Order: sequence, then C-alpha cells, then structure tokens
Amino acid sequence: MVASGLKSPWSIAFTTDGTALVSERDSGRILEVLRDGGTREVGLVDGVRHGGEGGLLGLAIDSADRLYVYSTGATGNRIERFALAGGPGAYGMGAPETIIEALPSAAVHNGGRIAFGPDGMLYAGVGDASDRDTAQDLASLGGKILRMTPDGDVPQDNPIPESLVYSAGHRNVQGLAWAEDGTMFASEFGQNTWDELNIITPGGNYGWPVVEGMGVEGMGVEGTGGAGSGFVDPILQWSPSEASPSGVAIADGAVFLANLRGQVLRVVAVSDPGAVTDYYAGELGRIRDVVRAPDGALWLLTNNTDGRGQPTGGDDKILAVTLG
Repeated sequence: MVASGLKSPWSIAFTTDGTALVSERDSGRILEVLRDGGTREVGLVDGVRHGGEGGLLGLAIDSADRLYVYSTGATGNRIERFALAGGPGAYGMGAPETIIEALPSAAVHNGGRIAFGPDGMLYAGVGDASDRDTAQDLASLGGKILRMTPDGDVPQDNPIPESLVYSAGHRNVQGLAWAEDGTMFASEFGQNTWDELNIITPGGNYGWPVVEGMGVEGMGVEGTGGAGSGFVDPILQWSPSEASPSGVAIADGAVFLANLRGQVLRVVAVSDPGAVTDYYAGELGRIRDVVRAPDGALWLLTNNTDGRGQPTGGDDKILAVTLG
C-alpha cells in the first residue's frame, strides 16, 4: 500500500521528479504523497463547489511542472493552472491562472478527466451536465472531449476551426489515455444500457444521446449506430452494473480501466480489444483511477468514501501493483 486515509480522492498526477499529487473531490485539497506513505496538504483550491459528482476532479502536470486542475466553481466547471514551488516533502502551489471557465456543470455528469497528449496539447472530458442535447450541439462544450494548448487556446489543427471541440456525442467521459502509436482511448459512463471504451478520432461523433453503446441497443432506437450512421461505435461496452469505467492507463500493450460499480481493474489488449481480463474483483471496492508510476508500477486509487461505496479500514487508499 502506498498511502491510506484519503477522503473522496479523484485523480493522481506525477511531477517530473516522481512525486505524486492527489485531488480530494469534496475537500478541495491537493495532497502530496510522501515517501513514507503519509500525505501532506500542498494547497487548497479556492472556490470549489462540491455537490453530487462535482468538486475537485482531474489533475494533470506538464513538462514544466505546472499543475492543471479541473474543478467545479461558482460559474461552472473550470481548468486552472498553478505553479509548483519547493520539492519532495515541501511542495506548494502558487496563485491560480484560469485556463478555461464556465464549462457546463451540474450535480452529475461533470466529466473532469484532463490529460496531456503526446502532441503536448491538453485534453479534457466535459460531461453533458444532465442536458443531454448539448452533446450533439457543436456550439456547446458540454458532452465533448476538448483539445487546447497549455494556455487554453484553440490549436490551429483542431478538427473544427476556432473550436476547442475535438470529439462530440459524449455523455460523461471519465478516462483519457494514449497507446504508444498515438491511438487515443476514452472511457465513458453510459446511462442505463451500456458503458463504453472508445477509440477517439478527431471530429468523431460518439452518438449520445441518439445512441448509447453499439447502436441497436441505444436508447431503444434500433439501428442508429454503426456503419453509415455518422456515429462512431465503441470498441467495447459493458452493463453499468459491471463497469462504470473511470480512469484509464496504457502500459505494455494493454489498456487498464479502473471501474467503480464493477469494482474491478479491467485489462484490455490494445491489439485485440476482445481479449479482456478482470483483476481484484470486489477486493478493493470502487476503483476511481489507475496511473502508471515513474517506476513502472500501476497505482490504483480506491473511491469508497465518496458516499456510494462501503469504506473499510484505511479507506481510501492508493495501492501499487507490478505489471507481469
């Protein structure tokens, strides 16, 4: 076990020296994981409005050791950037710089995962904030994956000119990761029918709310997905009771998915998505995030104290597992 005693943790990110930072959704705190297994507060993000699934959510760190934070504020979800000062055991946060603000927010479907792609751009999963029609509205940033420069500007090669929208038709993206060849994967919460693992292509439309899953089952509308529909089908789908896929990591040719309701670490072969193996079924409870640590191990972040789990001794925890 790497650390314990976390309260509603959501995301893990590593500095260039290998220090792990963790977000706590409800408290608004950023914690540093110490080498002895303890934690210390690095900073408190001002103005975080926790309610339902909102609060302090995703973290990302760029090559200059600047911390990016996705959180719910008074005017919606936002991404802020903080300079990090100090070093291991003594990190601190500078004043916030707003990268983007007024993203759709609600008690549920806030998205929240952010990550830097291999192209150096910042990607963000934004939920539909319970207004499902926004997912098909290209004028709205709700129900989308966004792509932006580290300063929040629109890259010139985005699929829609002068728009941050990278892909549309999403309900609530929860995980983002890239394979070695640059293929982008995203996990997504479905509604009542199918949770999804998608391969994301620039300008792709993933169907919500017209279709959920691979089409014929989607929202009771037969034949709305698949070839010729204009929508991109997921490569895998699961019943929400078996999945609720959250954080995603890719290592050694495999996609690792943290699952909340499913309470498993699900492993999918990049080259053969039909090859799926589950680990730790029911052993850890809800798993919110999975990340590759600098030493090559996988870190799993449990999420049993968020009001939907059943905490046990030491929850919530970070555990390290070795790839084999």
